[in-house]
Amino acid sequence: MNKLITILGPTATGKTALAAEVAYRIGGEIISADSRQVFRGMDLGTGKDLADYHLHGTDIPYHLIDICDPAEEYNAYRFLNDFKTAYEGITARGRQPIMCGGTGLYVDAVVRGYRLADAPIDPDYRRSLEPYSDEELTARLASYVKLHNHTDTETRERLVRALEIQEFADRHPEAYTHLPEMQHCVFGISFPRQVIIDRIGSRLQQRLDEGMTEEVQRLIDSGVSPERLMRFGLEYRHVTRFLLGQCTREELFRDLFTDIRRFAKRQMTWFRRMERNGVRIQWIDGALPLDGKAEFILTHLQ
Repeated sequence: MNKLITILGPTATGKTALAAEVAYRIGGEIISADSRQVFRGMDLGTGKDLADYHLHGTDIPYHLIDICDPAEEYNAYRFLNDFKTAYEGITARGRQPIMCGGTGLYVDAVVRGYRLADAPIDPDYRRSLEPYSDEELTARLASYVKLHNHTDTETRERLVRALEIQEFADRHPEAYTHLPEMQHCVFGISFPRQVIIDRIGSRLQQRLDEGMTEEVQRLIDSGVSPERLMRFGLEYRHVTRFLLGQCTREELFRDLFTDIRRFAKRQMTWFRRMERNGVRIQWIDGALPLDGKAEFILTHLQ
């Protein structure tokens, strides 16, 4: 059975650099598990850290980065299919797949083997749901599947789409994504809370200095609407507000810093939930040097 190494952790903990170091040592290729790094042109705001994939004079192969335009919709179902394609290609080449990322839903979907499906838009089906309340539709969805992602019930539109997918998949079992069998070795990078906060602040300032505001302006100039950018949250929401004159530069940094800290906390909450659901995460002391973290992984592979 093939093995998947997963490296996870909250934002600003150095996941990409560690994944690249491990890949260099064992002949691996990296599969990104980040819901925003799939989009082209969104580099600084999503923390792609592409320079980390070039080390020791070698380019480390990576996957699921820069694979679609910002105007496209991307979701966990698409991710699972793209992951499957990348994983099977890597193993066919005799290389070691390494999944790296901080999007809890995507990581969890692979490690715990979510059964997800897609479905065509069905206007007749959608009209059949119109007489029902949101509460009735939520209960109907919950009767089919455990609600992994509660954003499915945040709006009427998302709720109807989730039901449309679930009921279509029940009629068409072939619509589900089936991942190959694999052995999971999951590692997480751990820092004390205050250290993560300090790293978030330093990283945010660095990205602003490197041109994150100009990146968002280029996206707007290329035709991506401000409304669409705000839907990406965090950096893109706050920088767009700044470019629209809705906040000052000082408010931009302050509010974005606060939101990223909250996001990091939510990431850790998700990873702890994964542990409660039976996923064994081997935590690595973030204070170790990069070589030390890589050695930890290589000596704890099972």
